[in-house]
Amino acid sequence: MDSEFTMIAKTFKGLEEVLAGEIAAIGGNDIELGRRAVTFRGDKSVLYKANLWLRTASRVLVPIATFRAEDADGVYEEVKKIEWEQYMDLTTTFSIDATVYSETFRHSRYVTYKVKDAIVDQFNDKYGKRPNVRITDPDLYINVHIADRTVTISLDSSGESLHKRGWRVANTEAPINEALAAGMLLLAGWNGQSDLYDPMCGSGTILIEAALIALNIPPGIFRKHFAFEKWKDFNQDLFDTLSQDDSDEREFAHHIYGSDAGFYAVQAALKNVRAAGLQKYIDIKQIRIEEIKHEQGTPEALVLINPPYGERLAQDKDVLRLYSEIGKALKFQFTGATAWIISSNEEALKCIGLKPSQKLHLMNGELDCLFNQYELFAGEHKEWKAAFGKASHGSPHSGLKAQPASALPTTTSRLRRGPQNKKDYDRKPHTDKRVRLSAHGREDRQVPARGKRPQQAARVPRRPSERR
Repeated sequence: MDSEFTMIAKTFKGLEEVLAGEIAAIGGNDIELGRRAVTFRGDKSVLYKANLWLRTASRVLVPIATFRAEDADGVYEEVKKIEWEQYMDLTTTFSIDATVYSETFRHSRYVTYKVKDAIVDQFNDKYGKRPNVRITDPDLYINVHIADRTVTISLDSSGESLHKRGWRVANTEAPINEALAAGMLLLAGWNGQSDLYDPMCGSGTILIEAALIALNIPPGIFRKHFAFEKWKDFNQDLFDTLSQDDSDEREFAHHIYGSDAGFYAVQAALKNVRAAGLQKYIDIKQIRIEEIKHEQGTPEALVLINPPYGERLAQDKDVLRLYSEIGKALKFQFTGATAWIISSNEEALKCIGLKPSQKLHLMNGELDCLFNQYELFAGEHKEWKAAFGKASHGSPHSGLKAQPASALPTTTSRLRRGPQNKKDYDRKPHTDKRVRLSAHGREDRQVPARGKRPQQAARVPRRPSERR
């Protein structure tokens, strides 16, 4: 696997173009946008960098076979043709993760077992022995994707979802996904060019992702391991070189401020910030959003909020009142800033009382959400329009639009949009639920000390092999 090969990075709905830009930045070629996935090509170094650097990806797959099958027996025969000894041996433990979106294959669990049977039968036929399935922490993660009658067999290079960065040691109820938080920040134009505020910070996910972006620290640097580290062709020296390279890190001259009304949320956020080694850049305090006071406003700052959507509040009027308070705080205490709010509750968003300058559609779990931008100008709206114009603002975040594919840091030859129904690696199957032969989700591990921290970022760097 030293030459270029195809890879598929999975992501959230609405973040495909952001992910494509990230892939271009790490050297990916032939980039093709799909639905909740981006296909690209690169060599082994690009694969390793994809797992280390892609903030908006959930996992990176390497397809090894694609074929058409009419039934489960057809899948068995095709899978058995794959030269599995290229990827594993009798001592290799493996797991299978299958997603089926097909009228033909209605029983995805049966398909999963047929794939397992094909693999073990190939070894049994040759050696009279078979490799074993392991429910947790296998040596090889195998991904099966079926769309209609097209079957794609891939190796999962990530293992645990990439949103599990490795810094989280404390949680609140339903924290926002790290990859989604990073995508929201990138859509908002964040690169560390101003102060940032999250007045409903919960366990601090947005704050920490903002700091990692501002400092240009790879999000995968805290992970204990990736699945590709157990592959037969893993290049330890190459990976050590890439994971220890901090030459792209940069100074962050501004600051990040978080707050929350809940005591336990603030304590969780403080623990997570300390675990990430980012205390120098992030301040957190306990205060209700309506009690926040900024006498001089927050000129040129970015405000990002993930408020409750209403599912866990007792009455509708409670959430409507909360959003009204958010609107008042934005208008009177965050003057001069640009705010972005994500929510699945459109009625509550209307209670903010501000006209959004931009509306984007994102998915947060199973919820369709709006990600709205608000320009927090001072004075009358007509005065602001006269001074700054309809589509611009004094803030470095204002007037920002979701970056089209053509505006991303890539060339036309490296980026193209594929057919939207070609593959959908995260789409919920309508014939059966996602079936796994393994449990990929393992408990988050506390980040261990891994040697000297770089002066600037004060973070725990990826360890070389001798520190394992």
